[in-house]
Amino acid sequence: MNEKEIIERSGGVCELSGTSDNLQIYEVSHAPNDSNDSFAYISENCIEQIVDKNATDANFWRCLNDSMWSEVPAVKVLAWRMLDRLKSEGWPGDLLDMLYLDEEILAWAQAGADQPEGEGDPVHKDSNGALLADGDTVVLTKDLNVKGTTFTAKRGTAVRNIRLVDDNPEHIEGKVNGTQIVILTKFTKKSS
Repeated sequence: MNEKEIIERSGGVCELSGTSDNLQIYEVSHAPNDSNDSFAYISENCIEQIVDKNATDANFWRCLNDSMWSEVPAVKVLAWRMLDRLKSEGWPGDLLDMLYLDEEILAWAQAGADQPEGEGDPVHKDSNGALLADGDTVVLTKDLNVKGTTFTAKRGTAVRNIRLVDDNPEHIEGKVNGTQIVILTKFTKKSS
């Protein structure tokens, strides 16, 4: 990567939004190599929204109407990924339909695209459908016989600092009576 060439290529403005504030060289994930074509010179605001789906402002990305036509592969990939993320808004889907990427660049764009709901990381939910996260506290909604021990985890017992089981969205781990146990999420209620 040659930083000077990337900055010169951009003309000193964000290659996605056209702004000239707080610019950085950004490495686009899943790039096939580390040439200049794998990097984009973009604003901190763009980076924040690319990295954090919850920070995405759909209207901000109307700038892609212009930047999606860039000849820089990294910029094309970022434009495709953001349009794909926002396609439910309507107008991004129209732009996505117009955006042509050759097979290699499309494969690169798809490799780093957001996973649709239901794919990727499992989602852990309690008996009421509330999302659970590592470190949460839950309350048992039913007496549970704990396999391999002589005690029963009683209904109403608070289990603090739970840990999600990565490969099974129906299981969490936590300590009850000093013993680490696996608990079915359907027998828990998140404590606020």
